[in-house]
Amino acid sequence: MRTLVIDNPASRMHRVPPGHPEHEGRYTAVREALAGLAQPVWHAAKPSGIAAVERFHTADYVERVRAACLTAGPSEWIALDLDTKVCRESWDAALATAGGAIDAVDRIMAGDADAAFCLARPPGHHAEPDRAMGFCLLNSIAIAALHALDVHKLSRVAIIDIDVHHGNGSQCLAEIDERVFFGSLHQSPLYPGTGAAAETGLNGNVVNLPLMAGTGGAAWREAFETGLRPALAAFRPDFIFVSAGFDAHERDPAGGLALLEADFAWAATELASLAAEFASSRLVSVLEGGYDCPALGRSAAAFVHALAEA
Repeated sequence: MRTLVIDNPASRMHRVPPGHPEHEGRYTAVREALAGLAQPVWHAAKPSGIAAVERFHTADYVERVRAACLTAGPSEWIALDLDTKVCRESWDAALATAGGAIDAVDRIMAGDADAAFCLARPPGHHAEPDRAMGFCLLNSIAIAALHALDVHKLSRVAIIDIDVHHGNGSQCLAEIDERVFFGSLHQSPLYPGTGAAAETGLNGNVVNLPLMAGTGGAAWREAFETGLRPALAAFRPDFIFVSAGFDAHERDPAGGLALLEADFAWAATELASLAAEFASSRLVSVLEGGYDCPALGRSAAAFVHALAEA
């Protein structure tokens, strides 16, 4: 697949307190790993406009996050929840993260590429329409999905979440919009406590595949093949979005699954195949979790290399 990397250097501006797991070193680790790949074409992310963000988030929430960031002192952090902290520059980083995902959609719809990987932080898949959660400020994957539907007039899109944590914020979108399919493979029990198999959305447009701690690559792949692929094939999306978290890696401290780099490469190949079959090869992935930096870099590189080779 002709693959782009949409890079958000403003990710470094989103500073967090010392010891916080979602730190700027995550961005650096992935960027350095992807720099060694020959295939992708790189583009710089552009900030999103507020109207695009408010397709998913409420205007009141957007203003609360913006105000929190802009009122922070030069060396101050403001807590949006127990583990989601912002500094003065976090707003610019979050807007560029959302804007990068939107730009990826526009470039693919224009025929410039088949797939894109958005290298950016802060992550987004826990952010709900009216609240921050789990290190996440703006739900870039949901914002980009609605951009594809409302601006490019597509009929159906799918969000596939491979992060070790359930993407509760992205599921919120599918629960109110039958044009959106949401599928997640995640560890359970684990933060945020959502994602039970019984959560099926509107007319079955939500598929949750909770997995026990210790689940390795073979069982994870089987769950994808038997639980996710048939439902996605039945939905037949026009565009596939991927919340590309890599904290299901066996070395990651934030979860208890046991995936390896080869499993993320396999997932990229399978997702590219599904995109080619149903979605005119349109696929946008956005970086979510991953907190062991060496494993994160290797996993992201394996994923993007597999996309480019698909």
